[in-house]
Amino acid sequence: MFSLTILTAILLATIAIGTTAALIAWQERPEPGAAPLVVLLAGQCWWSALLIFDIEASTLGAKLFWANLRWIGVVAIPVGWVLFSLEYTGRDRYVRPRYIALLSIVPVLTVVVALTDSTLLYTDSSLVREEGMLLLSRTPGPWFWIITAYTYLLGLLGSVPLIELIRDDSLPFRGQSAALLVAILAPWVSNILFLVGAIPVTGLDPTPVAFSISGVACLGALTRFQLFGKSPSPNPRARRLLFERMPDGAIVTDSHDYIVEINDAGSDVLGTEPRHVLGRPLQEIVPDDLLLPTDGSVAVGSSFQSPHDGRLYDVTATAITDIHDRTIGHVITFHDISEHVRQQQRHEVLNRVFRHNIRTETNVISSYAELLADEDDQGAADEITASARRIEELGVKAREIIDVFERGRDSIEAVPLESLLADGIATVSEEYPNARIDREPASVDLFVASVLEPVFVNLIENGIEHNTGPNPSVRVTVESDGDRVQIRIADNGSGIEDYERSILERGTETPLEHGSGLGLWLAKWGTEIAGGEVTFETDDPTGSVVTVDVPVLSPPADHAESDDSPS
Repeated sequence: MFSLTILTAILLATIAIGTTAALIAWQERPEPGAAPLVVLLAGQCWWSALLIFDIEASTLGAKLFWANLRWIGVVAIPVGWVLFSLEYTGRDRYVRPRYIALLSIVPVLTVVVALTDSTLLYTDSSLVREEGMLLLSRTPGPWFWIITAYTYLLGLLGSVPLIELIRDDSLPFRGQSAALLVAILAPWVSNILFLVGAIPVTGLDPTPVAFSISGVACLGALTRFQLFGKSPSPNPRARRLLFERMPDGAIVTDSHDYIVEINDAGSDVLGTEPRHVLGRPLQEIVPDDLLLPTDGSVAVGSSFQSPHDGRLYDVTATAITDIHDRTIGHVITFHDISEHVRQQQRHEVLNRVFRHNIRTETNVISSYAELLADEDDQGAADEITASARRIEELGVKAREIIDVFERGRDSIEAVPLESLLADGIATVSEEYPNARIDREPASVDLFVASVLEPVFVNLIENGIEHNTGPNPSVRVTVESDGDRVQIRIADNGSGIEDYERSILERGTETPLEHGSGLGLWLAKWGTEIAGGEVTFETDDPTGSVVTVDVPVLSPPADHAESDDSPS
């Protein structure tokens, strides 16, 4: 009787500790893991309480009733444990109704088998007297071993994420995970000892007694280590979010160079969707041997041009290693260097144009200045004046280009295309009043980047300035499909030389090949900053056609409001 009294007191203390911990966890809702922890602690309290009723019962029927009903708490504990572990460590994508339903199939069947007193769970039940206590001795059936294996499987699965936290740099996380592992290991060990027959008292499973240790450990985790005050649950999702939202494209490959993960930016680089590339060899998606880091190198160090959008990327690979320092895969990143390359080309062009053109003009000035020193030559004086004017114009173009670059760094301002063309034509007409400039009116609903203003001025001016005919003319037409707009500027001059077009298309100059000036470069760079491209063609029968293809922008908010205001 003394043993029975002590056992009952321990079980009552276990219930009190577990209930206290459950109430604290309940108050922490909706913190990740709070609700499943309540289920776990409630299952322990249920098991302990019904064990008290069981040992107090004096008949076989009464003991069977309480023992079978106890299974509700028994099966709730492992389900609550694994759900708590998943939620608490940030793996809540698995804590969804369909997964919970699948997880609960075996436990629900166990409760049904128990409440119907089926021989699948126990093949035989009898009363035995041990240490002055009347206990229930039962012979396990096949289903008992199924639910036992299932329970330990869930216990193991729930422990793995917490074991990972033991190595975490955060001291609170290490303390939390250690306390929780003690909470699950104590009843786990006691139950194993009971199942292998190491407990001297037949029919007495000491697992509910070990719940007292679990309750204390949970209380320590809740209070001392602030279980729900300092939670690691955001970590996995944050890492995932960083991977998905990182501006650089990223592909994760395994040790055999099969793609196992790709972020949105990586999909854009390849012009595909994740479902089309996951599980396929990298070389099948990107047929470039330079992108296969099979030698274990951590830097591919090559450039890659996307077949999707033509942009240029710097490619690097970082090895993924396991705890044994073995390479198990790579993270291949694509850093967009298109703008960097364009800026480099622009600087090279500016440098070469200034060095070549200014040096040429300076030499002309020096030569004719020497002639003037010998004799009074009006023609030489005119050449000096013209050369000085060309140097001045070169400086003006350079300032315009710098202004375009500066405006390109700021947010793109949307302005009506009609006003840009009208202003550009007015500027050129003022300088060349004898030239003919025809224009088709553009739709008032078309808005483009304001950085295109000097682009149109220079292209229209170029069509007139280099026209050696008696009647220079330029015609401006506009076509749009709603998303993009094409502005075509056609002239009746001698056209743009092939070598000049090739330099513009290549994007840079060489020591032996120079453009005639900066006007066309300004048009090219300004169009690129506006998100478009410029093309050069020969017109029929003479002249050239320059097409500026740029995206149509949304009108600014103040413009929309002014349109909506009553007249």
